[in-house]
Amino acid sequence: MEDLIQNIPHGRVLSLTEEVEYETGKVVCKSLTRRPDASLTLLAFDAGEGLSARAAPGDAMAHVLDGEAEVTIDGTVHWVTAGHAIVLPAGVPCALHAITPFKMLLTVIKEV
Repeated sequence: MEDLIQNIPHGRVLSLTEEVEYETGKVVCKSLTRRPDASLTLLAFDAGEGLSARAAPGDAMAHVLDGEAEVTIDGTVHWVTAGHAIVLPAGVPCALHAITPFKMLLTVIKEV
């Protein structure tokens, strides 16, 4: 059977923060799973980097692992830091801007 969660070790304790590295001037993505109904992605943003406003096809939850960012949901700005999580509703324009180097685990759930 193929692993449903990929690109990280199974059966051992790990630090998600250490599973993706910062790169100067870049956004780094590490896909952990990509299925028709769900995806898990680790992301590392250098300070000043971000994602422009777009509406996702499903609900997304950003679980902040490191750093600080502004998340804009339908024009409302939210400030998030390590330990916070925020749900980005399906079909609503959302954007992200890293204030400091910033890491998150993004989980997207959608109907198929």
